[in-house]
Amino acid sequence: MAEQLEEQSLVETSRNPRILVVDDEPRARTALVQLLEVEGYDVKESSDGFKALGVLRQWEPDVLLTDWRMPVMDGIALLKKARDEYPGLGCVVMTAFGSVESAVEAMKAGADDYLTKPLNFDAVALILERAVERLAIRRELEELRAVRSTPQKTSIIGNSPPVQEMVSFIDQVADSRATVLITGDSGTGKELVARRIHEESSRAEKPFVRLHCAALAESLLESELFGHEKGAFTGATERRKGRFEKADGGTLFLDEIGEIPQSVQVKLLRFLQQREFERVGGNETLSVDVRIVAATNRDLEQAVEKGSFREDLYFRLNVIHVEVPPLRARMGDVPVLARHFVARYAAENDKEIREISPEAVAQLEDYDWPGNVRELENVIERAVVLAEGQRLECRHLPSGLGDSSSTVVDGLHIPGATLEELERYAILSTYEATGGSTSETADILDISVRKVQYRLSDYRDEGVTVDSIQ
Repeated sequence: MAEQLEEQSLVETSRNPRILVVDDEPRARTALVQLLEVEGYDVKESSDGFKALGVLRQWEPDVLLTDWRMPVMDGIALLKKARDEYPGLGCVVMTAFGSVESAVEAMKAGADDYLTKPLNFDAVALILERAVERLAIRRELEELRAVRSTPQKTSIIGNSPPVQEMVSFIDQVADSRATVLITGDSGTGKELVARRIHEESSRAEKPFVRLHCAALAESLLESELFGHEKGAFTGATERRKGRFEKADGGTLFLDEIGEIPQSVQVKLLRFLQQREFERVGGNETLSVDVRIVAATNRDLEQAVEKGSFREDLYFRLNVIHVEVPPLRARMGDVPVLARHFVARYAAENDKEIREISPEAVAQLEDYDWPGNVRELENVIERAVVLAEGQRLECRHLPSGLGDSSSTVVDGLHIPGATLEELERYAILSTYEATGGSTSETADILDISVRKVQYRLSDYRDEGVTVDSIQ
């Protein structure tokens, strides 16, 4: 939001303030116009109130500077009409009658300030400067209210070709009813993509409901998705709506879809085929209008080949496929993302950090970010907390961040590697060190022989060369 307002402010201040001078005395009006132009204002003039209204409608000045006493339509009448049509217009009245009564009448009519003739130009400059400042503050407050009252759309930050191509594709397919499968490494921002799809669709005013499939046990996952009836299981003391019913009319985002068990896969497939389901423990068939957007960091095609994921469900989910690029494929976005996170966490932590040093930016660009955008965000948050001045320096970044040799073990990044990658490394390296003995590997790692055999079988299916299991 702060970035949006800053950009708008830059646009507003890219032109000089506009002043409309209205006075029926030609010589006084011309002299005033010339003086204001010297001061850098854009100025137009008018000899009476009626002509001034025409200029207002065509030119839209920032401040109306009008004489009080004029024939046909005086300054007060002009001020009232101008304020009716343009409530945000700054208004200053000039009068030869420097009495308190004149000032009060001008202020009641809606003037921001008044000037007494003969004019003192220093006073004119000061009054106009104040009027322009008030106008800028008024506009900023209006913009803030508009931003706060309008739901903010999800912003996918990045100018690199991979990101721009992805955003363009998302916006192209967002309004369809087709199911979407989002794939990509951990930490790349798959949920942001799902939210963008929802917000750019005709379902944007309806719920966006999220469920992390890997975080729940099988029995709880089924209940969370489809709901349950009272008495369906121990602890089910009342009927409960599931995520499908809560997302009716909107979008259901299923994160880590590759982790759902076979029994739930069957029920999810039925919904995708028939748009129907039953609550756990119930017989009533329910139908809802929900678009499914799923995400995974697993290779589902490989899971289908292994038999752990249903092929028919995979094809139902993968109608539209969005691949989120890893951060290493969009390194040009690292400085932009870093500055975005600095602004966010500086605001959250009440810090006055205004920039990142070029050396720190270079260090961020030298790292290949195995943990992707999430890792970058965590690094920047930590740096913001540690920073004490207005500039984020290299010393605020984790030691060895730009030194790949200090964070890589046999191609494995620490930190940054997933638990699955660490487990694979531990099992394979220990298995090799024991000469291919599953029993010794199990003893050293304090896990079961069966788990070692199961994992080695998985690795072999994935193309890893593994000697015969002993």
